[in-house]
Amino acid sequence: MSKNDYTIRLEKKEDEAEVENLIREAFWNVYRPGCSEHYVMHVLRHDPAFIPELDFVMEQDGRLIGQNMFMHTVIDADDGRTVPVLTMGPICIIPELKRKGYGKKLLDCSLEKAAAMGFGAVLFEGNIAFYGKSGFDYARNFGIRYHDLPEGADDSFFLCRELIPGALSGITGVYRTPQSYYVKDQDVEEFDRAFHEKEKLRLPGQIF
Repeated sequence: MSKNDYTIRLEKKEDEAEVENLIREAFWNVYRPGCSEHYVMHVLRHDPAFIPELDFVMEQDGRLIGQNMFMHTVIDADDGRTVPVLTMGPICIIPELKRKGYGKKLLDCSLEKAAAMGFGAVLFEGNIAFYGKSGFDYARNFGIRYHDLPEGADDSFFLCRELIPGALSGITGVYRTPQSYYVKDQDVEEFDRAFHEKEKLRLPGQIF
């Protein structure tokens, strides 16, 4: 991969179907048999919290190979404030180009754009082994708790990065996931019928 090997740009209306298929290919059988992320993306675009100015695709040789997007959300602070922050994803790279550095390039560029727009912090669910390389840490280290998670439960999936140093200084509280991320299985199944058929497999390491 060279710096001229790809382009990162905003998603266009005409990209939407290709992006949804890209997401489906990237997440299929990864976290569950089949996937729901392509439908989540379809729903998120119609949510008022969606940020078109932070909806990116990565392009190579005329085809889309990756995407990332951001949503407005908030922290319900313990002192009564409502603190605006970002959440992120789905983010993905097509399967044949995973673990080749493209994902980090897309992530770092996306975060840089979000910081340039003045957003203070990003919180989301992810793997620290990957996202830690781009400056993420456990959200607990910022005093931010994941909503609906019982005290003492594993929260190692819940990550945070300040885009503006000190943006979360003095803030503790509970992160609120935008409701559009929660989709019904039957709606996913109906949406998925418009795509080419793929086999759903139960594989080791799936979490749902």
